[in-house]
Formats: sequence, structure tokens, C-alpha cells
Amino acid sequence: MEDDRILARERQQMEEIRELDLEELQVEEVDDLHDSSGDERDLTGRGSSDEYTFNNCLASLHTYLGEVEDTHHRVAFLDGGAILNLPIFYLEGVVLFPEATLPLRVIQPNFVVAVERALTQVDAPYTIGVIRVYRDPDNGRIRFSNIGTTAEIRQYRRLEDGSLNVVTRGQQRFHLRRRWIDVEGAPCGEVQIIQEDIPLRAPRDAFGAVAPFSKPGGHHFSRILPSNNSHAKSNESMDVDNDSEANSDESFESALSLTEREIHQSVVDSYYGSDTMDESTTTTSSDDEKSQSQLQGSQSKDSESTDSLHSCPENNNVDLGSSSKSDMQSCKQKEPDRCWRNTDLKQFRRAPRAFWPHWVYRMYDSYCLAERAADMWKQIVGAPSMDSLVKKPDLLSFYIASKIPVSESTRQELLEIDGISYRLRREIELLQGVDLIQCKTCQTVIAKRSDMLVMSSEGPLGAYVNSNGFVHEIMTFYKANGLALIGLAVSEYSWFPGYAWTITNCATCETHMGWLFTATNKNLKPRLFWGVRSSQVSDGLH
Repeated sequence: MEDDRILARERQQMEEIRELDLEELQVEEVDDLHDSSGDERDLTGRGSSDEYTFNNCLASLHTYLGEVEDTHHRVAFLDGGAILNLPIFYLEGVVLFPEATLPLRVIQPNFVVAVERALTQVDAPYTIGVIRVYRDPDNGRIRFSNIGTTAEIRQYRRLEDGSLNVVTRGQQRFHLRRRWIDVEGAPCGEVQIIQEDIPLRAPRDAFGAVAPFSKPGGHHFSRILPSNNSHAKSNESMDVDNDSEANSDESFESALSLTEREIHQSVVDSYYGSDTMDESTTTTSSDDEKSQSQLQGSQSKDSESTDSLHSCPENNNVDLGSSSKSDMQSCKQKEPDRCWRNTDLKQFRRAPRAFWPHWVYRMYDSYCLAERAADMWKQIVGAPSMDSLVKKPDLLSFYIASKIPVSESTRQELLEIDGISYRLRREIELLQGVDLIQCKTCQTVIAKRSDMLVMSSEGPLGAYVNSNGFVHEIMTFYKANGLALIGLAVSEYSWFPGYAWTITNCATCETHMGWLFTATNKNLKPRLFWGVRSSQVSDGLH
């Protein structure tokens, strides 16, 4: 009987939607609706702080769900690599990140069973798994993502009709190993918790572990020093140092994965591309002498080549500090022994102890990237101080990924990136590249990034659930274009208290794009704003 009632309700809803589709579209541009008087916005398109009277904390509380009871239970984080079974929620159009809030209106009996099981399970109580599902654009078949996020049940309430209102919060990423439906119809899955990497300051580790001047080809200075008896002891000492440096190089490279080693090698080759052997260099008889002759310089004869290798340390691209150009030029005219006797070999040790220059390491330093991403985010969204998140690059990367105004497929891509620095770099690229928000179906420009509006304390993008249990992730904008209004404004079950909502479709292809929210109180500001579904936003960067 319960199933029949739910099916009847769903059929009635579909009939109502069809009737709305048959109605004549009421296309109204934002500029026509918006009262521009007193509309003073800063360069990012946001209104001044004293212009708003809406309390954006209300939206993050999801008050439309009614009273929900706190579970008073906080889940401890699971160890990386842990394998366990969890009830799974498969949600279309939703990508859940750690620390993000996800409200649920649980109506279907099988998902009600899944929540009840999560409340009592032993391995991970009050925990469910959330996986994004999507339709294959080629054949329309449902596809399941392999990476999801565990969600902790923070609040819930059982209603008289047996349904549940639930508020959850993202915890940890996981791999979905396998999935099934149990005997009670509840969706379940075997998941493996992903081990997150620890944000480190790359330069300190890299410079401390890598010996100086070590690069492919191994130019060791001990081998190019003059080998007469007066310097035998010095040469022996230098050989010992170079052996330790070579071992350090090998240990550094052995610790890299195959992909990292290829990237490392390409950058090293590029950085030292100018340090190649001159075509006029004469080939020597032994392998050691061949490697020695690869130092830069102009050598035309065998004897002259040996002398120049001994007498010109500047050919190794080393800054000798106090050695002036005139000293180096006069050095070429002196005997090799006297030249090296006057050279302070300690100056070589003052060169950077790394394969790459310092700026390369900063490109992948989690903390440097976090500062850059936070600065860009503040410029775009106008968020308050993010210093606490900058100190935690992993949480910052998840925060931006969960709020950035891009399509759900792009945010799923961000969820699947393992390295903190790689995720931050991708987010910086997106923040730089995203300008226009376009319809996924027909590419009509709907809004601009500069028109983003923060109507929730959690950011310009958030998840909300309607009375029928459908979860929508929406971006909020100060103004939008090319949208058609469908039907009348409705105040009931509004995600933003004090605002009525009106369904909006793309005026070109009639795809459901979101809602227009209009204030029901004349003292409430902003007077209106738009909510655009992230699932209907184009994947491309514009």
C-alpha cells in the first residue's frame, strides 16, 4: 500500500510537470526584473555588505526540513586503506566532498532501511556512502562513479508517513570496490577508504635530500681536477663526497613513481638543456674522459680540451661568487694547478641543492598553492579571512572544490584527484578559466562568474533537497540571462526563508535550469536572485 501511494504521488507530480511544460513560456530578463536603484556592487559583482538584510546562515541550516534532532554522535575518521561495508546512496547531479553538508529527504522504503541500518551498524555507525551517478550521453544508460565520500549523519527526524529528514556531512573519500542490493532492498557497497597524502613544503624536503649539481650525466668535479701528486689527497676527498652525492641522487629518484620520475626527468632535461657538449669538443679515448668533455666551452684540440676543463669551472654554470670575470679570464692563461689552488671549492656548496630551481618546487608546494588559491577565491567570492584553511591545504582544496561554480562532472574530476597540490593546481586553473556559465544542452550563456552571489554561509554553491526527495546542487547569481519563468511563485518549502521560488527553464532549449527566488518581504535584500543547477552547466571553460 505504501509503495502504491508513493507511485501515485510520483505520477501526479509528473502530470503537473507536463502541464507546466505545455504552458506558454514567460521569458523575462533579469535586468527588467531587478530594481537597479541602490544597486552598488564592487568589481566582483557582489553587493556591498550593508545592502543585504538576509541572514545567509539560515540557508545552511536547511530550516525547510523542519525540526531535526541532533544525533550527538561524531564519527571518528577511519584509517586509510580500511575496507568496510556501508549503505550507499546513489545521487544524480550531486558530488559530495569532505566537510560539505548534504541534506536528504528519504522517502523510498529501501533508502529508509539504508539509513536505519547506518544508525546501528558496528564498523562505522551513523555513516553512509554517497556515490554520484550520471547518464551516459551516448546511450542514456546510468553510470556509477568509482570514487565517493562517506557521510556522517548529523541530524535526522522520522515523519508520520515513515519518511526521514536527514542532514549529513562529508567525511572521507573512498573507492567503491563492489555494490549489491541486500535482501531488504537496501543498496550496499564494499568501500576502501582512500589514504590522503600529507601536505608538505616541497622545497625543504627536496633541497635537504638532493646533492648539489647532480643531474643526468653526473658531472662530478673530482674527476676534472688535476690528478698530480700534490692534489691526490684533495681528489680522494672529493671522490668520497661525490659517491655520497650520487647515492643521494639515486635514492631520490628511486623514491619517485614512474609518472613522477618521467615528469622529473623532463623538467631536469629542460632546465639543463643549455648545458650540452659543444660540437667542436674532441672525443677522448676513455668513457670517463667522454663524460668530462661534456662541460660547456669551446675546445678544439685534445690537449686544449683537458686544460680548459681544468681551468674553467665557470663552464659548469656555477656562480663562483667572489670570482670576477677578469679573474676567470686570467685563470685561463695560468697553469691548471695554480688556477684550482686559487679557487674556493666551498663556493660550489653554496649553490642550490636540488635538481630543479626553487620556483619549480614552489609550483607544487601545497602551502604556496593554498595561499594562491585562497587569494583568488577571496577576489571572486569575497569570502572572509581564509587563513585557517590556508594552514590546512587539504581542507582548503576540498572546500573550493565543493563550492566552485563548475559542472558536476568537473567537480567529480576534482574529487578523484589524489594529490593535494595537483587538486589545488587544477582549481587555480579553473578559477582562472571559468568566466561564463552556459547551458549544458545548447551552450546558451546563462550568467557570468562575476555575478555570483553568496546566499549561504557555506558558499555560492550548495546542496538542497526538495519535498519529493530530489537533491539539487545550485549556484546562486545576482543576475542571469536567457531563462524563462514557468508558473507562479511558491513560498512553501523554500530553501531560502523569506523568498518564494519560481521554476526557470532555458529559453532556448527549455531544459530545467533552476529557480528564480524573489523576496516576499519588501525589507528583505537582495530583492531577487537566481539558483542554477550545476548538473545543467556546461563542462567547458569559457
